[in-house]
Amino acid sequence: MLSLAALPLGVRCVVLEPDPLAPARLCAEHLRAAYTDAAGLERLAACDAVTLEFENVPVEATAALEGRVPLRPSPAVLHLSKHRAREKAALAAAGARVAPYAVIEYAGELAAALSRVGGVGILKTSELGYDGKGQARVSSLDDSRAAWERLGGVSCVLEGLVPFVREVSLGVARGPDGSLAFGPLAQNVHRDGILRRSVFPAASSAATHGRARALAAAVAHAWDLTGLMTLEFFELSSGELIVNELAPRVHNSGHLTQDGGGVSQFEAAVRAALGLPLADFEPLLPCGMVNILGWQEGREPDWDAIDRIPGTRRHLYHKASRPGRKVGHVNVVGSSIDEVLSRMDAVEALLDG
Repeated sequence: MLSLAALPLGVRCVVLEPDPLAPARLCAEHLRAAYTDAAGLERLAACDAVTLEFENVPVEATAALEGRVPLRPSPAVLHLSKHRAREKAALAAAGARVAPYAVIEYAGELAAALSRVGGVGILKTSELGYDGKGQARVSSLDDSRAAWERLGGVSCVLEGLVPFVREVSLGVARGPDGSLAFGPLAQNVHRDGILRRSVFPAASSAATHGRARALAAAVAHAWDLTGLMTLEFFELSSGELIVNELAPRVHNSGHLTQDGGGVSQFEAAVRAALGLPLADFEPLLPCGMVNILGWQEGREPDWDAIDRIPGTRRHLYHKASRPGRKVGHVNVVGSSIDEVLSRMDAVEALLDG
């Protein structure tokens, strides 16, 4: 989707990805090699800028490129975002509030950590893990010990639960000159740790929207971001925002920007990486996104029925279908938020079969 957004700007992408079925192979020069492959990195170093679409890139790869080609976001930003404890400390330093947490390096720290966060929390590996992977809910010391062992006994963060009223997210793009552009404040619903749907506008107040922008700007400037990052928030009943996670890239919740009118998050990311003029990428119309997860054999969704719902547009990734894997999404646009929500319900019913 980054490559597709780049083409109308006169930009062609080169993608280093070991998967022979990498979706970007259809619209970009695909270097099928390991992320640390010397020849592949040499080819990337000849580009105008290098960006990424997931943060679990080996540090060896970014180290090999640093100083040879603009890396956007920088290795310094990746160093913070790749590790939950470093990320939370850096967010707090930038003025953002985070949930109560404790860092756990060995099993003997679990009891004190559980007490610190209030006796109930989410144990997450400090590195890797996404879409509900690498984490477990715990409510006792026995739970914590069992979960820590299941997670491999690696460095973890125990996060306290937050009494939020909704989950929202917002993207921010920052150019090399420090200019900023903001995406929508999207309202998100998760199921089994995986984002199920996002909708714009969120039910948040204008004041909360303003706070989200201010926090995103503060973090982007404090981290000296060049590129695009997305902040996920817990919104409290007071309208206050707690940063849950940060992704130094385009984000699933921002996919709805493709079809709501205006600039998409993907174009914004390309523009920020190359130092092109930026503009806010908040949609012009109410819109939403429903994720398409892989299906059991013989139970492929009825695409024709989905296409017949007014205001819908599906985006399939050309990935092999596996239950629970994100293989596409359906964007929905309408004249009102109620119309969008009704159409999203119809899409979701068809996807659930």
